[in-house]
Amino acid sequence: MSLFLRFLVNALVLYLIAKYVPGFYHNVTVWTAIVAAIVFGLVNALIGPILRLISLPITWITHGLFSLVINYILFAITIHFVNFYDPTSGVNPWLADLYGAIIMMIVSTLMQQGAKEEARANL
Repeated sequence: MSLFLRFLVNALVLYLIAKYVPGFYHNVTVWTAIVAAIVFGLVNALIGPILRLISLPITWITHGLFSLVINYILFAITIHFVNFYDPTSGVNPWLADLYGAIIMMIVSTLMQQGAKEEARANL
């Protein structure tokens, strides 16, 4: 799966999260979602490997479950930087982050599985 296609899928998912998940601004524009996808990619590329390396022992002990915490932290950094929150929604920001991180993790897992299947088909 190409990098550009992954970027577009991430931008679309961030747009849909901001549009429909409680706790975020629901009047987000497409350009804001594209900026959020760029920030999300940069956060994952720069901060993600460091956090994953530091948390490797606890991730190994929990059989990978701690990776949800790492994904939550990376998603929260992105959302706080882009400022997707709606403080008048009445939803705790950490809960909105959790929903968004779970959705992004599911989409990322599905994209990775699709890429593996595509690679197997090309062999």
